[in-house]
Amino acid sequence: MDARRRNVTPFVSDTELLDFFQRVGGAFIRDGLYRVIHPADSARWHERVLLAFPNFATRVTCFGYNWLGRAFAFDSNGPKREKPGVIMLEPGIGEVLEIPANLVTFHDETLLTYHDAAVASSFYEKCRGAGGSAPDYDHCVGYKKPLFLVGVDDVENIELSDVDVYWHLMGQLIERTRGLPPGM
Repeated sequence: MDARRRNVTPFVSDTELLDFFQRVGGAFIRDGLYRVIHPADSARWHERVLLAFPNFATRVTCFGYNWLGRAFAFDSNGPKREKPGVIMLEPGIGEVLEIPANLVTFHDETLLTYHDAAVASSFYEKCRGAGGSAPDYDHCVGYKKPLFLVGVDDVENIELSDVDVYWHLMGQLIERTRGLPPGM
């Protein structure tokens, strides 16, 4: 995991990130609600998010994702903190959202206290209650019609998807609709 090979400023020490990935890389939290990226998949996640959000090419290092395919990453250009900030790259709404946390506080506080905002835990329970299964490591539950194209945030508008295919399709749609008025 050498961030320099991707022209990314190493704002999280390689040692810190490698230690995190070695300890919990590939882990599933709460039956797939949140997953930690396996270290071997780090470069692939970087490529996925850049298709939709190319302005983040030299800024982010992905470390996790949730059941909806939302990627969580360190952002080197976020607000100055003792540790790098966390962002959520959301393919279903086509936006990047800042999370006021770092690697430790994201996992020790945000996922515990603000789990609904971070990983949509109540929507997950609703979907599971409606008969949906927990996606495995290579899958997510994605929107059939993304919210940035006026899709509805409801169980009827989601389906199990290969995470790579979902990000590829959403990335193309985000790129082609960037700058258009909402709903176009």
